[in-house]
Amino acid sequence: MNSEEEFYDAETGERVTETLSWSEIRARRGKTLPADMISKNNFSVWSILKKCIGMELSKIAMPVVFNEPLSFLQRISEYMEHTHLIHKACSLSDSIDRMQVVAAFAVSAVASQWERTGKPFNPLLGETYELTREDEGYRLISEQVSHHPPVSAFHAQSLKQEFEFHGTIYPKLKFWGKSVEAEPRGTMTLELLKHKEVYTWTNPLCCVHNIILGKLWIEQYGTVEIVNHSTGDKCVLNFKPCGMFGKELHKVEGHIQDKSKKKRRVIYGKWTECMYSMDPKLYEANRKKTGADTKKLKQEQSCEGDEADEMPDVQETVTVIPGSALLWRITPRPAHSAQMYNFTSFAMTLNELEPAMERLLAPTDCRLRPDIRAMENGDIDAANTEKERLEEKQRASRRERSKDKEEWSTRWFKMATNPHTGAEDWLYTGGYFDRNYTDCPNIY
Repeated sequence: MNSEEEFYDAETGERVTETLSWSEIRARRGKTLPADMISKNNFSVWSILKKCIGMELSKIAMPVVFNEPLSFLQRISEYMEHTHLIHKACSLSDSIDRMQVVAAFAVSAVASQWERTGKPFNPLLGETYELTREDEGYRLISEQVSHHPPVSAFHAQSLKQEFEFHGTIYPKLKFWGKSVEAEPRGTMTLELLKHKEVYTWTNPLCCVHNIILGKLWIEQYGTVEIVNHSTGDKCVLNFKPCGMFGKELHKVEGHIQDKSKKKRRVIYGKWTECMYSMDPKLYEANRKKTGADTKKLKQEQSCEGDEADEMPDVQETVTVIPGSALLWRITPRPAHSAQMYNFTSFAMTLNELEPAMERLLAPTDCRLRPDIRAMENGDIDAANTEKERLEEKQRASRRERSKDKEEWSTRWFKMATNPHTGAEDWLYTGGYFDRNYTDCPNIY
């Protein structure tokens, strides 16, 4: 993408030209947030959640103090933190080699959730988020396409036409008494254009423990199946649940098989740390040599009724088996992360708003939300006031549409059939980066 972009003034609709280098903006960004995390010590989550056991939480109004200063659309963009893995996959000539790097990317895409116990703000209907990273060679646009039920759609594309990555997320949150379970329904689709390959997968379940009392901790579990629709190759990853003594916490194990169902690679590691790949025969030989238990572990399907409230004291390093190849290692978090919502360095940049950006961004962009901005600045009272105002404005708009029998019209995505899965999906219609925002809704 050129740094000189042609776009339209949001108010006048006139075509104007302005020079802006997104890489230069990023270089000026700080490594911290404007204010430290707001203390939750004086707030009782139990008073809010005690009537919600077994319920879907997306319709429950939560005080701002339990949020983090990002919209869910911005959280989605964190999938792109390790985009270098997609670029690496594009450069490889062997399909199995590409699959193992794509598998590492799928794991890395959920790694930012480690210790992120704050709830992102629910996006308003029509809200958008743009992320352009010339230094990483991609740009992303997302839109909240439905409010009840909440549905978020995103589309990322390489600036050099190497890949497209898109998906639709229907988040489901349930409270089980001591924990909250998040089910990120929806399919991720990655297209490697040079190789004419398409990969799809769904993300694992996420559970936040000790909602009422004790230290909050997170686990992810479930089976993730990555399919290469072009070659028939498949990768099956098992995100292991904590278990009785915590030995499996954060572990991920799986294998890659070709279209004849022959195992080609074994993949193992932790989603909080790193992932490795090795030959299946060497892996099995090592298991026998070390006396590892070869019986299949019974996977726990839910954190409901979990007896272990406290986070197990487990070693946070992966034992590397000889003959393994490193696929991915997590980027270390900044030293002050714990005081700033456990954000990664990548997350700390997502709500930055430089003066030069405001004329380029759509008026619906998350960065312009006053409640999130107030919380980021440490003003909890203003954040609560603005959140209530925005929610009431959204309800009023919905009442007006109902009165006029008018259907909501999405701006950048439309419901269509995903050609690779055959399922209904929200697909990008294009045009966002032409920067004609004259018909964008006034949601703030």
